[in-house]
Amino acid sequence: MKNKNTTIGIVTGLICSIVGLILVLLFFGKGNSLNDSLQIALNQGVFTKLMSMGAILNLGAFFLFLKQEQDSRAQGVLIATVVVAITTLIIRFI
Repeated sequence: MKNKNTTIGIVTGLICSIVGLILVLLFFGKGNSLNDSLQIALNQGVFTKLMSMGAILNLGAFFLFLKQEQDSRAQGVLIATVVVAITTLIIRFI
């Protein structure tokens, strides 16, 4: 049961990161559409910064799971956040 809850937490964390990235692109993007904003961010080299800002939604999911005493799910969100951070570093330095 613990592995299932951790997996749910990982999926929740990844979904929150993706939704956060979309919201950041919509609010801070300079393009007329989501795709334009993404292309501009990639061309200007600020995509990793926007990606990091998008992961802020994971804080809400993490503390929500902790408040509900679902530690395994909170652990999954933390794992997803580390995966996003490592992915950001890889994209940034390659």
